Amino acid sequence: MNSDLTSDARALSALPSVAARAIAFIGIIVAGFAGALIGYSLVDLQCEGSCDLPNSIGLVSGATISAIGMSIVVVLVLRAVGEWRELEDRK
Repeated sequence: MNSDLTSDARALSALPSVAARAIAFIGIIVAGFAGALIGYSLVDLQCEGSCDLPNSIGLVSGATISAIGMSIVVVLVLRAVGEWRELEDRK
């Protein structure tokens, strides 16, 4: 860190707060879990006989697709919040 900064002064940063990043991470985990359940259930309803491999593929693909989708939403939301804060700081 820069030694010129006092303990009261804080450097400007584009990073969202730690709480916002933690909530975003939890949201991605929850979305991945929900996608896994949906993917597993979708394949399980359609499969007959030995379905271990298809169920696993449905579980992993559902979790991956939904976690990637949620991560895109999280990035957009965190950027929007950063822009809103920047506009408020200008006023």
